[in-house]
Amino acid sequence: MLQAYQRFSHTHSEIADTITLDHDTRKKARIKAKTDGGIDIGIFMERGHPLLAGEVLKTECGLFIEIKGQAEPVTTAIASDWLVFSKVCYHLGNRHTSLQIGDLWLRFKPDHVLAELAEKYGLTIDNTPDIFEPENGAYGVASHGHSHDDKAHIDTNDHSHAH
Repeated sequence: MLQAYQRFSHTHSEIADTITLDHDTRKKARIKAKTDGGIDIGIFMERGHPLLAGEVLKTECGLFIEIKGQAEPVTTAIASDWLVFSKVCYHLGNRHTSLQIGDLWLRFKPDHVLAELAEKYGLTIDNTPDIFEPENGAYGVASHGHSHDDKAHIDTNDHSHAH
Protein backbone atom coordinates (compact mmCIF):
# COMPACT_ATOMS: atom_id res chain seq x y z
CA MET A 1 0.00 0.00 0.00
CA LEU A 2 1.25 3.46 -0.89
CA GLN A 3 1.56 5.87 2.02
CA ALA A 4 1.40 9.67 1.72
CA TYR A 5 2.49 12.09 4.45
CA GLN A 6 3.27 15.18 2.36
CA ARG A 7 1.05 17.53 0.38
CA PHE A 8 1.74 20.44 -1.91
CA SER A 9 -0.43 23.15 -3.42
CA HIS A 10 1.08 22.56 -6.86
CA THR A 11 2.78 19.85 -8.88
CA HIS A 12 6.45 19.28 -8.15
CA SER A 13 6.90 16.56 -10.74
CA GLU A 14 4.90 14.40 -13.09
CA ILE A 15 1.56 13.19 -11.70
CA ALA A 16 1.56 9.38 -11.43
CA ASP A 17 -2.13 8.99 -10.50
CA THR A 18 -5.17 10.82 -9.14
CA ILE A 19 -7.56 10.19 -6.28
CA THR A 20 -11.13 11.48 -6.30
CA LEU A 21 -12.64 12.11 -2.86
CA ASP A 22 -15.79 13.75 -1.52
CA HIS A 23 -15.61 16.55 1.08
CA ASP A 24 -16.30 14.35 4.11
CA THR A 25 -13.41 12.07 3.15
CA ARG A 26 -11.04 14.96 2.27
CA LYS A 27 -11.48 16.48 5.74
CA LYS A 28 -10.27 13.34 7.54
CA ALA A 29 -6.68 13.22 8.80
CA ARG A 30 -6.35 9.48 8.13
CA ILE A 31 -7.74 8.08 4.89
CA LYS A 32 -7.55 4.56 3.49
CA ALA A 33 -8.68 4.50 -0.14
CA LYS A 34 -7.87 3.50 -3.71
CA THR A 35 -6.43 5.87 -6.27
CA ASP A 36 -8.35 6.36 -9.50
CA GLY A 37 -5.82 3.92 -11.02
CA GLY A 38 -6.85 1.25 -8.47
CA ILE A 39 -3.82 1.38 -6.13
CA ASP A 40 -4.38 1.11 -2.35
CA ILE A 41 -3.21 4.22 -0.50
CA GLY A 42 -3.05 5.38 3.09
CA ILE A 43 -3.10 9.16 3.53
CA PHE A 44 -1.86 10.62 6.81
CA MET A 45 -2.28 14.39 7.19
CA GLU A 46 -2.36 16.98 9.94
CA ARG A 47 -5.79 17.26 11.60
CA GLY A 48 -7.86 20.33 10.82
CA HIS A 49 -6.47 20.91 7.32
CA PRO A 50 -8.77 19.25 4.77
CA LEU A 51 -7.32 18.13 1.46
CA LEU A 52 -8.29 20.46 -1.37
CA ALA A 53 -8.99 19.59 -4.98
CA GLY A 54 -5.88 20.35 -7.00
CA GLU A 55 -3.41 19.64 -4.21
CA VAL A 56 -0.79 16.97 -4.75
CA LEU A 57 0.26 14.19 -2.38
CA LYS A 58 3.77 12.77 -2.37
CA THR A 59 4.05 9.13 -1.38
CA GLU A 60 6.95 7.65 0.55
CA CYS A 61 8.30 6.16 -2.70
CA GLY A 62 8.22 9.55 -4.44
CA LEU A 63 5.06 9.25 -6.56
CA PHE A 64 2.84 12.33 -6.94
CA ILE A 65 -0.92 11.79 -6.63
CA GLU A 66 -3.30 14.66 -7.47
CA ILE A 67 -6.40 15.21 -5.32
CA LYS A 68 -9.64 15.59 -7.26
CA GLY A 69 -12.93 16.65 -5.74
CA GLN A 70 -15.90 14.37 -6.25
CA ALA A 71 -19.17 16.00 -7.28
CA GLU A 72 -21.69 15.42 -4.51
CA PRO A 73 -25.17 16.60 -3.52
CA VAL A 74 -24.98 20.31 -2.67
CA THR A 75 -27.17 23.39 -2.77
CA THR A 76 -25.73 26.42 -4.52
CA ALA A 77 -27.51 29.70 -3.78
CA ILE A 78 -26.88 32.53 -6.25
CA ALA A 79 -27.44 36.20 -5.45
CA SER A 80 -27.56 39.27 -7.66
CA ASP A 81 -26.94 41.84 -4.91
CA TRP A 82 -23.97 42.08 -2.53
CA LEU A 83 -25.99 43.40 0.44
CA VAL A 84 -28.54 40.58 0.23
CA PHE A 85 -25.72 38.07 -0.32
CA SER A 86 -23.94 39.36 2.81
CA LYS A 87 -27.13 39.06 4.88
CA VAL A 88 -27.67 35.45 3.79
CA CYS A 89 -24.02 34.60 4.57
CA TYR A 90 -24.49 36.18 8.01
CA HIS A 91 -27.66 34.21 8.76
CA LEU A 92 -26.25 30.91 7.53
CA GLY A 93 -22.97 31.51 9.37
CA ASN A 94 -24.93 32.29 12.53
CA ARG A 95 -26.27 28.73 12.25
CA HIS A 96 -22.67 27.42 12.15
CA THR A 97 -23.26 26.02 8.68
CA SER A 98 -20.28 24.96 6.58
CA LEU A 99 -20.27 27.26 3.55
CA GLN A 100 -18.28 27.48 0.36
CA ILE A 101 -18.35 31.11 -0.72
CA GLY A 102 -17.73 32.56 -4.18
CA ASP A 103 -18.57 35.83 -5.93
CA LEU A 104 -22.31 36.23 -5.24
CA TRP A 105 -22.79 32.49 -4.71
CA LEU A 106 -22.54 30.17 -1.75
CA ARG A 107 -22.76 26.41 -1.42
CA PHE A 108 -23.83 24.14 1.43
CA LYS A 109 -24.86 20.55 2.02
CA PRO A 110 -28.54 19.98 1.10
CA ASP A 111 -30.85 21.29 3.82
CA HIS A 112 -34.36 22.43 2.95
CA VAL A 113 -34.53 24.92 5.85
CA LEU A 114 -31.32 26.65 4.71
CA ALA A 115 -32.47 26.63 1.08
CA GLU A 116 -35.81 28.20 2.10
CA LEU A 117 -33.94 30.92 4.03
CA ALA A 118 -31.83 31.73 0.96
CA GLU A 119 -34.91 31.75 -1.27
CA LYS A 120 -36.70 34.05 1.20
CA TYR A 121 -33.94 36.59 0.53
CA GLY A 122 -34.34 36.19 -3.24
CA LEU A 123 -31.38 33.92 -4.01
CA THR A 124 -31.74 31.41 -6.84
CA ILE A 125 -31.28 27.79 -5.76
CA ASP A 126 -29.37 25.25 -7.88
CA ASN A 127 -29.19 21.63 -6.67
CA THR A 128 -26.74 20.39 -9.33
CA PRO A 129 -24.11 18.12 -7.73
CA ASP A 130 -20.71 19.82 -7.52
CA ILE A 131 -17.43 19.75 -5.61
CA PHE A 132 -17.83 21.02 -2.03
CA GLU A 133 -14.89 22.91 -0.49
CA PRO A 134 -16.24 25.01 2.41
CA GLU A 135 -14.27 27.60 4.33
CA ASN A 136 -12.08 25.91 6.93
CA GLY A 137 -13.01 28.33 9.73
CA ALA A 138 -11.59 31.56 11.07
CA TYR A 139 -8.89 29.88 13.12
CA GLY A 140 -7.54 27.86 10.18
CA VAL A 141 -7.00 30.84 7.85
CA ALA A 142 -3.83 32.36 9.34
CA SER A 143 -1.83 29.15 9.28
CA HIS A 144 -0.42 27.78 6.07
CA GLY A 145 0.45 24.69 8.06
CA HIS A 146 4.20 24.65 7.54
CA SER A 147 5.20 21.69 9.66
CA HIS A 148 8.75 20.90 10.63
CA ASP A 149 7.93 17.23 11.01
CA ASP A 150 9.76 15.22 8.31
CA LYS A 151 6.62 13.22 7.55
CA ALA A 152 4.06 16.04 7.32
CA HIS A 153 4.82 19.02 5.11
CA ILE A 154 1.62 20.95 4.59
CA ASP A 155 1.49 23.74 2.02
CA THR A 156 -2.04 25.03 1.50
CA ASN A 157 -3.18 28.03 -0.46
CA ASP A 158 -6.58 29.51 -1.26
CA HIS A 159 -8.19 27.55 -4.10
CA SER A 160 -11.16 29.59 -5.23
CA HIS A 161 -13.63 28.03 -7.62
CA ALA A 162 -15.75 30.27 -9.78
CA HIS A 163 -19.26 29.06 -10.41
